[in-house]
Amino acid sequence: MLTHVVLFRFRARADAERARELLLGMRGAIDALLELEAGLDITRSPRSLDLALITRHADQAGLDAYRVHPLHLEVLDFIREHAEASYAVDYLADPGSSAD
Repeated sequence: MLTHVVLFRFRARADAERARELLLGMRGAIDALLELEAGLDITRSPRSLDLALITRHADQAGLDAYRVHPLHLEVLDFIREHAEASYAVDYLADPGSSAD
């Protein structure tokens, strides 16, 4: 199992909220997207970012297929237009974990 995590900072809270809606709209629409979580920051501390995305894919090929899917690219266009920054980490589940 491959996990893809992205954290975003937006110029406006309303843009983060809209991005979350668009991200959640991908659930069930992309075969290579096994799981998707998207949440807005609730603490709003000085070091907080605005939105977190976590997706899970069977393997690297699944992540690659998700990245080029037309629906994902539409959502990405909105995010690129409205986000000031994004940070990503992709990792494989630990061998033997229940996430395998």
